[in-house]
Amino acid sequence: MAARQLLLTGPPRVGKTTLVQRVVEAWPGPVLGFVTREVRERGRRVGFRLHTLDGQSAWLAHRRFPHHHRVGAYGVDLAALEALAVPLLHRMAQADPHTLAVIDEIGPMELLSPAFRQALRPVFDRGGPLLATVVLRPHPVADAFKARPDVQVVQVTPDNRDALVGRALTLLQGQA
Repeated sequence: MAARQLLLTGPPRVGKTTLVQRVVEAWPGPVLGFVTREVRERGRRVGFRLHTLDGQSAWLAHRRFPHHHRVGAYGVDLAALEALAVPLLHRMAQADPHTLAVIDEIGPMELLSPAFRQALRPVFDRGGPLLATVVLRPHPVADAFKARPDVQVVQVTPDNRDALVGRALTLLQGQA
């Protein structure tokens, strides 16, 4: 059987989160997870918010956050990440095997959290369908997930992103 775990990678702003949202909208069964959206003010990116698929949200990072955890210009609020995303990852790990687990994203900000890193493996190990975005640049933790034999990694580009919706659904449903 083909891998039912799909990791989408690619440069920032190529459309990974939009692709994830389109797959979620078309998924025929239950879905559990979160997406990370950039926040812009006056055309300038100022931060990122986590949005769970059941309607909760929290700031992940902002240019004005004074936190000592930083990725580039952004202060990262690990407490907010751990309060919202980590319990959700635990729920995903225990979810019905037909539930699509969605993690947007496995990136440098999220991977600053030891609790987040630890909660990821059981989600991958559960064996159900998993759709996640993952940082393109090398990162030891992200690279370990990319190298798993039970996942398929696809690089999203402007040329393939629209066609990937159908391909992702087929793979995640175990039909590929």
